[in-house]
Amino acid sequence: MNGCLIPHTPFAVDFWKSRQSDHTRLFFLTHMHADHTSGLSPSWKHPIYCSEITAKLLIHKFDIAPALVHTLEVGESRMLPLDETGQETMTVTVFDANHCPGAVMFLFQGYFGSIFYTGDFRYSPEMFDHEVLANRPSIDVLYLDNTYCSPECKFPSRAQATQMIKDIISRHPEHDIVLGMTMLGKEDMLVELAKTFQTWVVVTPQRLETLKLLELPNVFTTDPEAGRIRVALKYQITRKNMERWNQERPTIAILPSALYTGLDGKPYANQPDVHIVPYSDHSSNGELHDFVSRLKPRSIIPVVKGTSRGVFGTSLQGR
Repeated sequence: MNGCLIPHTPFAVDFWKSRQSDHTRLFFLTHMHADHTSGLSPSWKHPIYCSEITAKLLIHKFDIAPALVHTLEVGESRMLPLDETGQETMTVTVFDANHCPGAVMFLFQGYFGSIFYTGDFRYSPEMFDHEVLANRPSIDVLYLDNTYCSPECKFPSRAQATQMIKDIISRHPEHDIVLGMTMLGKEDMLVELAKTFQTWVVVTPQRLETLKLLELPNVFTTDPEAGRIRVALKYQITRKNMERWNQERPTIAILPSALYTGLDGKPYANQPDVHIVPYSDHSSNGELHDFVSRLKPRSIIPVVKGTSRGVFGTSLQGR
């Protein structure tokens, strides 16, 4: 689970272990990916603060009581009470994390100082156009998405990666296209592919329910015969499935993921019908450096624990 209790405060981010949260009053959710929601269930009884999109997905997926879910507007600041009397308060500013639908970053300011929590994010210089960040606030602690902190983690912009996917599809005009993805994220890319190639994108009924909540353009269907592009889960892109799909009709698979960037081995090297495109919803190593050098925090704590890509070392801490 990529979340934590924030020390010396009564709040937590992406942390859902009630037995370890006796003194926690406020719980914040950055986004709806599984590694940030582990521990949530319909029995959850505490207030949750998140973006409007995340609130929709949260209630739909976990059947959380709507009265417990409090939405925060992206781009705005909100004062929240830290005790029962409301005498102690903090200000929370919410920023678009540029990661997946509903994903946000939080800036907490109060008696504890100033804490910036990125959750998962893909850095964009436009983030510093926000009035709060443009004023260069003093940041005591930065909780940083270190997923791709290794210097080897270099990959293109999402626009460039999307063009790479288009080029692959264009080179295979007679093939069906299977995109190996997670359950949430990269929806804008799917819409763009549907419009470029004038085809429906075939998804499962479960994914279609999520897409309807996101109010995206009407380019998705559950009819397997309606379009040549379809979405599968990453783990379904196997040699056995590729052989089966190609027996039915010519098929290639595309994995839009930066997960394999910088690895010594080459996954799927012996499968010419599987293409890996380094499309990332996380910041590259260079983007992390740019973000930290502009924010100038006094200290950095990695969000991803344990077996994250790369080693969170002194190169960023020293900035």
